[in-house]
Amino acid sequence: MIKFRIKVMLALREMTQKELAEKTGIRLPTISALCTGAAKHIPVNVLDKLCTTLDCQPGDLVEYLKDETGE
Repeated sequence: MIKFRIKVMLALREMTQKELAEKTGIRLPTISALCTGAAKHIPVNVLDKLCTTLDCQPGDLVEYLKDETGE
């Protein structure tokens, strides 16, 4: 399972979702969906904007969690 870590990065930078939306130009509902795990994909241009604004690598924003149920 892929988990987005946007919320963690925002907390580390003491930034709100609204501030991130304003700085990146990404719509707030999209930021919210990424933070809550509701997003099913992330376009490369969005990933680029997030990395630029949060000064991080793509791997800092996503995490792979192995499915322990074996499914």
